[in-house]
Amino acid sequence: MDRMSDAQINEFDIVIAGAGMVGASLACLLAESSLRIALIDRNPLVQNKDNESAEIHSDKFDPRVSAISQASQQLFQQLGVWEDMKAARVCNYGAMEVWDAEGTGSIEFSAAEINQPELGNIVENSIIIAALHKRIAQLENIFPITPFSIESFEHIERQDGSIVKLNAGDGQAIRAPLVIAADGANSKLRQLANFECREWDYEQHALVTTVRTQLPHNNTALQRFMETGPLAFLPLRAASEDDAQQFCSIVWSMLPDQAERAMSLSEDEFNAELAAALESKLGAIEWSDKRFVFPLRQRHALNYVKESIVLVGDAAHTIHPLAGQGVNLGLLDAKALAEELQRGIEAGRSVADPTVLLRYQRRRKGNNLSMMWLMEGFKRLFAQQNLSIRWLRNIGMNAADKMTPIKNQMIRKAMGLDS
Repeated sequence: MDRMSDAQINEFDIVIAGAGMVGASLACLLAESSLRIALIDRNPLVQNKDNESAEIHSDKFDPRVSAISQASQQLFQQLGVWEDMKAARVCNYGAMEVWDAEGTGSIEFSAAEINQPELGNIVENSIIIAALHKRIAQLENIFPITPFSIESFEHIERQDGSIVKLNAGDGQAIRAPLVIAADGANSKLRQLANFECREWDYEQHALVTTVRTQLPHNNTALQRFMETGPLAFLPLRAASEDDAQQFCSIVWSMLPDQAERAMSLSEDEFNAELAAALESKLGAIEWSDKRFVFPLRQRHALNYVKESIVLVGDAAHTIHPLAGQGVNLGLLDAKALAEELQRGIEAGRSVADPTVLLRYQRRRKGNNLSMMWLMEGFKRLFAQQNLSIRWLRNIGMNAADKMTPIKNQMIRKAMGLDS
């Protein structure tokens, strides 16, 4: 996918490390500038000039999905990739039901109540990445260099300023004044640059899979809070032209020993326990795909900027998946950073100017922290089994459900409309 000569290949204005959803989106956002941008990743980019790379089957889904907020959808529309995603497979949801397993508390959210067409869209990660990589293949100033696995980096002082040199294990090296780490929760760049982080283990694992239910989901997301963690059913659509409503992606947060046990169950045993955990809201679970499990950990970098290296997305912050906000926060990071870089360029500043980069940090750090603490608060609140706390929790949920202005403000915030 390289569009450069050997003489040009090693020096750029910006290097983006990580070609996932956030890194690829950021590359597309910066494509309108005059900057020469390298996009590196350990894996080759998806070859999809005709959007044929993401293989779509009516009964086979990527187990990794994202609940795309309206703000994220607007960003994808701006980048010209949303129509490709819709042509592949997207499932919108217009309602969400949340309830407490330990009582009668519940709250329902509706797009109609805030005069919106939907609350969000569930999209498989592979479809998002395929559409973004297709767009990148069309951009003249984005230069994918893959595979490229970062082993070390160094700062080099030159007469025209400081640059960062990234070294790969196979002897490749590239240089740029600014390096953006979009390489995920286990960011190699964040570790190499010794960014200080606050992090803790949720002491939960998330089990994810795809299921087919007896009853239709009616484009409604369901979430039940249990003592051991939340269970979410996210609606899926079997094909872009198909209105079948009996596939869901599930994210089931549970204690590690419970996750180990759930992974050992037969499909029939697992399906029965899963239906019971959802109180049979969608009837029986008729089929479930392969199960995957991963540990949940919260992490937040104390600073997003350090000596010409900038963190975005999961490299800067990871949160509990109970509200599906992780990728949406990362996309808001990408949008803010692209805007500040463009603003700095127009003012005649270099891309690595600390003033420019710290503006990005100020815009995003508080917003990300507030969402992280909100999710942490929800997790702790619903883990409490003290009878009086459970009683207050249920009273509060039912009261909030009746307080339409407050409830609608909550959902607008989650949709990114008031961020």
